[in-house]
Amino acid sequence: MVHLSSDRMKVSVVTPNYNGLKFLNNYFETLLIQSRFIEEIIIIDNASADGSIEFIEEFINSSNYPIDIVLIKNEDNFGFAPAVNQGIMAAKSEYIYSVNNDVELEWNALEEIIKAMDESMELGENPFSIQSKMIQHHNRSLIDDVGDEYTILAWTKKIGDGQPAERYNEKREIFSSCAGAALYRKSVLEEIGSFDENFFAYVEDIDLSYRAQIYGYKNFLCPNSIVYHYGSATSGSRYNEFKIRLAARNNVFLIYKNFPIIQKIINFIFLCIGFLIKYLFFVKKGYGSIYLDGLKEGLKNRNKLNKTPFLRKNWKNYFKLEWKLIKNTFTYLKK
Repeated sequence: MVHLSSDRMKVSVVTPNYNGLKFLNNYFETLLIQSRFIEEIIIIDNASADGSIEFIEEFINSSNYPIDIVLIKNEDNFGFAPAVNQGIMAAKSEYIYSVNNDVELEWNALEEIIKAMDESMELGENPFSIQSKMIQHHNRSLIDDVGDEYTILAWTKKIGDGQPAERYNEKREIFSSCAGAALYRKSVLEEIGSFDENFFAYVEDIDLSYRAQIYGYKNFLCPNSIVYHYGSATSGSRYNEFKIRLAARNNVFLIYKNFPIIQKIINFIFLCIGFLIKYLFFVKKGYGSIYLDGLKEGLKNRNKLNKTPFLRKNWKNYFKLEWKLIKNTFTYLKK
């Protein structure tokens, strides 16, 4: 049994909010149950107009709520990545629990994920992040997300999406934690950099996890930390112009930022095939031009990004990442 040291007993919960009023009551209630593990709740509001700010301020002014709540009010919708970074900057704890406003946490979700991080560090696994097991809120017999994959075709995929909730009950290494319910180490974020604010939203967590692996860190799933996720609370439907354009653009950003030139050359044909298949897929959905616009925007603005520096000491990690991209592709195509 792992005994949590006093400096790791509590986490800073960081949550962006944009017009999420209808979710906030359940969000606060499920955090309240676990207040002894929480140092503070930091909510970053991206110019909500639905009464969210007033609701949060009422909680802050209530003497009945035993957790410090910090409300950061933005004058515009800066997006997910910049908002989370604001929370990380303000956080007091070494452990940052990034969680969406549209989740409900099981009563022991924070305890279990803190324990998992401590165990991983004691085992010398060099963890960067640990993700909670995300279950569909409206159908709790099905998984929403137990980690994200990334492939040599530049495709991303939620692991376990739509599969029975009884699956994935063992701790496992994953390619990327979904920032909708993940525990990060602040000291590592300070070393490798936080979320890239150029991404605004979508793929920013995979970019971060990719960068962490370049530096030799790992990401894991904690199946005992369970949250229930509504999904698409901010952007709406699964496929829409906003999401498709940003995801396409950000996939270009990820490659440009994190692939050294030799990796770009080796993977060039596979990346082209991947983008072509995605384009044809979205043509059938009626979003072909939107997807192309996203790719064009990514290529046009790629030079605005700060590239992940290529350090010779990390060369083995690039080989490991390339193998994961290949392996994930075969796993993806078999499903």
